[in-house]
Amino acid sequence: MQVATMGFDRFNVLSDDDAQARIRAARAKLGSRAVLLCHHYQRADVYQHADLTGDSLKLARLASQAEAEYIVFCGVHFMAEVADMMSQPHQIAILPDLAAGCSMADMANLAKVSRCWRELTEVLGNPDDLITPVTYINSAADLKAFCGEHGGIVCTSTNAPTIMDWAFAQRDKVLFFPDQHLGRWTGFKQGIPLEQMVVWDPDQEYGGLTAEQIRNARVLLWKGHCSVHQMFQESHIRRWRMQHPDGLVISHPESNLDVCRNSDYVGSTEYIINTIKAGAPGTHWLVGTELNLVNRLAEEVKPEGKVVQFMAPNVCMCSTMQRIDPQHLAWTLENLVEGKVVNRITVPEHEARLARVALERMLAVS
Repeated sequence: MQVATMGFDRFNVLSDDDAQARIRAARAKLGSRAVLLCHHYQRADVYQHADLTGDSLKLARLASQAEAEYIVFCGVHFMAEVADMMSQPHQIAILPDLAAGCSMADMANLAKVSRCWRELTEVLGNPDDLITPVTYINSAADLKAFCGEHGGIVCTSTNAPTIMDWAFAQRDKVLFFPDQHLGRWTGFKQGIPLEQMVVWDPDQEYGGLTAEQIRNARVLLWKGHCSVHQMFQESHIRRWRMQHPDGLVISHPESNLDVCRNSDYVGSTEYIINTIKAGAPGTHWLVGTELNLVNRLAEEVKPEGKVVQFMAPNVCMCSTMQRIDPQHLAWTLENLVEGKVVNRITVPEHEARLARVALERMLAVS
């Protein structure tokens, strides 16, 4: 049984303390029947209940290995889709709030990517012979299916360099969507000249590019970005280094190229966590990624005398990830206790079959 919003109003008025108590009680009743997966960007009052945590690559693997009947994904919509596609047929993937989406993922859709593919056909001939489509895991299931159908693959911020190598081993060009910054940084680190990485604007004919630019490009970067990571600027790093000349800067590769080039370390959320935890006691860090993760990490390493600061002067967090709150989680779990499934995420089988091809390629290559 699937229920979309039944009875949520009475949970929406719960105090945070009441919601937390009801989460704990429901979890005790469910036992091993439910597993909670949380992304590192999840708010602290939900993250504390996680059974398993990680970045997108780690959570994709964990979803494929989960044995629980219910996989409750405290993240965003595309992550729950991955859980549905990578789990067993009898397992149920659930997103506590269907409004928890991803603005970056929304910047590329199947209609626009298909139009891009048709326009590339007009300029280059059959793109299946010339271009490997690579979609960041932050994308809808139908775009993962598009990559599966056209000899492409999925990547994460952890494995993007390995995936880019694989993509070029298949064909001469790469179409990378939806995040231009991750694609540009990955190509830059692989030694691809910036002039051979051009931005495809899906709202313009032929991406706003000339036929010559398309033919000369090695990487076509979709015009998309993360609303959080675009806030970080090179000027933030310069000002901080003036005050902390011995400090270390670490950034997520969804940040722009100037931020990445001026950072001491660049990597995924998992990489950021591991690098700072492995750092010497007393070190001072400036971190360019989502605020919830930075605040949690700062508290964890404080006993070692490490100082962790958020890069942007203004507060910016993943607002859609924030939508999963204790009230939604309590509502979800109590419904499961009563034998009701709310907010089940189901990917149509024709999409899931092709998307799994691209996801399994990624896991095999990684």
